[in-house]
Amino acid sequence: MSRLAILSFIGLGLAACGAPPPPHGEGAGRPMRIVSLDYCADQYVLKFADREQILAISPDAVKDFSYMREAAEGVPTVRPVAEDVLILKPDLVVRAYGGGPNAEAFFERAGVPVLTVGWTSNVDTEEVGSIPSLIQHMADGLGQSERGRALVTDFRARLAAINKRTGGETALYLTPTGVTTGPGAMVHEMLVTAGFENFQDQPGWRSIPLERLAYERPDVIAAAFFDQKTNHPGSWSAMNHPVAERHMDEVPVIPLKGAWTACGGWFILDAIEALAEGGGS
Repeated sequence: MSRLAILSFIGLGLAACGAPPPPHGEGAGRPMRIVSLDYCADQYVLKFADREQILAISPDAVKDFSYMREAAEGVPTVRPVAEDVLILKPDLVVRAYGGGPNAEAFFERAGVPVLTVGWTSNVDTEEVGSIPSLIQHMADGLGQSERGRALVTDFRARLAAINKRTGGETALYLTPTGVTTGPGAMVHEMLVTAGFENFQDQPGWRSIPLERLAYERPDVIAAAFFDQKTNHPGSWSAMNHPVAERHMDEVPVIPLKGAWTACGGWFILDAIEALAEGGGS
């Protein structure tokens, strides 16, 4: 029998041993044995769920790039491995990417509902897939709809209060490994929402445009993850190039905490507010 077949058998057996999971709404239908498989999922679980609802979160929940790391202190953790999760008998698994591409189908075959953190590159529109709709989707799935509505209201109030830059300034998003991104990413929407034009006009995640930077420069650099001791450049990183180093020295830098941009969520507002307010160094 294959390993996957064995795990499926174990999962079905464990699911049969427990009570069937209730629907996930307010009150009595609230999931009470939640397991989160990755730090993007952790953010929503830690934000919305009561402590007694949470069975385990991912080991990354306490890392510097986790926005809700303080709330994660003392909460049990579990690896995103099928055996480790199923033995806990969760009534809800929450994930963005944890467990791999087949995790959702596997856990559902084992009788465990899965709440998935959807991908978004939309700060706020009425369309499905914006951050407010994602917030509400996650809060509803965790049985905390009212908390979701409150956060959406706060998110939109803060968004409306942002004093956008209006001078046509350009901003280049940089990470310590020399990676940036253009249209189509949440980072691009973050820059535009703050009132900047994105210096990187090509879509997708890619190395910083060193050739262009040799004769052009952005008005500011939005520098993310530089506050952390991880994700720093190796010997072949574009950030070690003299052109990149010169820009970091000569162009105003707006530092952004890595936890503000590591996942799609309400915390992107912290980065947008920092960009709109300036604070270049």
